[in-house]
Amino acid sequence: MANKAQIPTKSSALIAMIADEDTVTGFLLAGVGNVDLRRKTNYLIVDSKTTVKQIEDAFKEFTTKEDIAIVLISQYVANMIRFLVDSYNKPVPAILEIPSKDHPYDPTHDSVLSRVRYLFNTESVASGRR
Repeated sequence: MANKAQIPTKSSALIAMIADEDTVTGFLLAGVGNVDLRRKTNYLIVDSKTTVKQIEDAFKEFTTKEDIAIVLISQYVANMIRFLVDSYNKPVPAILEIPSKDHPYDPTHDSVLSRVRYLFNTESVASGRR
């Protein structure tokens, strides 16, 4: 155990979470959580007291940090800041919308799925296929 290899921080990446308490807790138990030297976490627990501004700030923070590769966000939370999620167009960190225990997944609101549909529709029109 003492000779356990350390992963260099320059080449490692984190997963950030913006979701309800149950979802975040599950991912924390799986080992996704991180607290940096400034005591900043890589997750935001959204409850009835969380403001849209706090969600927006967390989303902006997570999408600008260089050590985050994926941002998992509950779909119902993403709907609260849909304008930010839909306008985000960088490949890294990837934004993935996930269902939560109390809110079922709705594919019509998923920004990634809508972009894929758009690309396939554009390709089929360009190639003459329908």
